[in-house]
Amino acid sequence: MKKKTIKKSGKKKSIKKAIKKVKKITSKLSKKELSAFKGLIYKIKDEILDDIKHISDDTLKKSQKDASGDISGYSYHMADVATDTYDREFSLGLASNDRQFLYELDDAAKKIEEGTYGVCEGCSQPISKSRLKAVPYARLCVKCQESKEKR
Repeated sequence: MKKKTIKKSGKKKSIKKAIKKVKKITSKLSKKELSAFKGLIYKIKDEILDDIKHISDDTLKKSQKDASGDISGYSYHMADVATDTYDREFSLGLASNDRQFLYELDDAAKKIEEGTYGVCEGCSQPISKSRLKAVPYARLCVKCQESKEKR
């Protein structure tokens, strides 16, 4: 029984050390820099939300007949129907990808609030500022990202 208690307290200490280490690394980004990254994240998020709204307005709120531009009362040719269906599915796929991107941006904003933004999830080292400027939702440093992509 005592061994388990010692192990648990050792784990708690190691978790506390890890949290302190992460906060120490994150403190390398100034409040001004964190605010700038947060603004960048929200700017990208707004653009994506506009894209999703535009896609849904064009795709979901129009009937197939309206979307194809056909104003005649005659029936469609099967190839036209297939093309229109493909275009709709393609647009919905784009919207789905944008939603996944929104989740990444939300997670990055949450990390800023928690004080863990800019720390690699793979090696717990700081992510370079240039990488964060290019990819503000980055979870991994360049080395860890490269090794992940090689697998």
